[in-house]
Amino acid sequence: MENSDIKLARSKSGHDKGKYYVILNEDQESVYLADGISRTVNRPKRKNRKHIQVIRNVPKEVSELIAEGTPGDLEIKRALKLYVNGFVC
Repeated sequence: MENSDIKLARSKSGHDKGKYYVILNEDQESVYLADGISRTVNRPKRKNRKHIQVIRNVPKEVSELIAEGTPGDLEIKRALKLYVNGFVC
C-alpha cells in the first residue's frame, strides 16, 4: 500500500456515525473498513459508499504508520488515534 493509496473514512450514518476507519478494500458499491479495535483487518466492516466521507489528504505522519505492506490492527489503531487526536480536534 503506497501513501497515495491510503485513505481514511468517517462514517456519516448508522450506529457508528462520526467514527473514523481505514479503507482496506473497495468494490463497486461497498467499502471494507477497519478501526483496529472492534473491526479488525480479519473482520472488516462492509459499508455502503454513500454512508461514508472519504478523507483523501492523509497527513504524512499518519500515512507513515500504515504505509508498509498490509497494515495490521495495531498500526491502524495508532494511525487513527494520531489522526483524530492530533489533526482533527
